[in-house]
Amino acid sequence: MTELAWFKSSYSDSGGGECVEVATTSAIHIRDSKTPDTRHVTVSPTTWANFLTHVTK
Repeated sequence: MTELAWFKSSYSDSGGGECVEVATTSAIHIRDSKTPDTRHVTVSPTTWANFLTHVTK
C-alpha cells in the first residue's frame, strides 16, 4: 500500500485537543491525529458524504 497523504482538521490546534485526520483515495481513511500510528477507519465516499451532511447541520 502506498503512503497516504493525511490532512488535519481545520479545527485542530496545537493545544492537543480532539482532532481527526483524513486521507482520500478511492476510499476515505480517518484517524486520530494524536495517535497516528494506530489503526484507522476506512469508509466509502458515500458514507463520508452522508456523515458530513449530518454533522454540519
